[in-house]
Amino acid sequence: MIRLSRKMEYALVALKYMAGKIPGELTSAKEISDKFHTPFDVTARVMQALAQKGLLKSEYGPLGGYSIAKDLSRVSFNDLLEMIEGPTQIVKCLQKDDVCDVQAHCNIASPVQALNQKLVQFYASLKLKDIVVGAIPNRESMNESVVSGK
Repeated sequence: MIRLSRKMEYALVALKYMAGKIPGELTSAKEISDKFHTPFDVTARVMQALAQKGLLKSEYGPLGGYSIAKDLSRVSFNDLLEMIEGPTQIVKCLQKDDVCDVQAHCNIASPVQALNQKLVQFYASLKLKDIVVGAIPNRESMNESVVSGK
């Protein structure tokens, strides 16, 4: 029912990859796109958006790229979601600018608002470090895998 958008997937892919690099080491959108077979234009737009929101730092030029600018243990999944998608709104009627055709007779507005708030609270409790860094193998085991061919 609730699914991540492709933009959110690409943001998580990029952050996981970048979190495994040496702090400050630059990563380009092309590098992410080539390595993980994501569409370059969408990947680039996602990384630009994350830089505009301060999660990534961008450096311009032929040797430029992006690096992680914030401590991922201080950034929630909800923060990332809002950077990419805007506020969490599981139904159309929660959008202030959108008028629902059945709003005057709706019997689920209040429970849906409560559910939405619980989702926001849950997403806010998840830290990006736990999501993207928790599953990164340590460098020694990565090097052993390369050497042994596993």
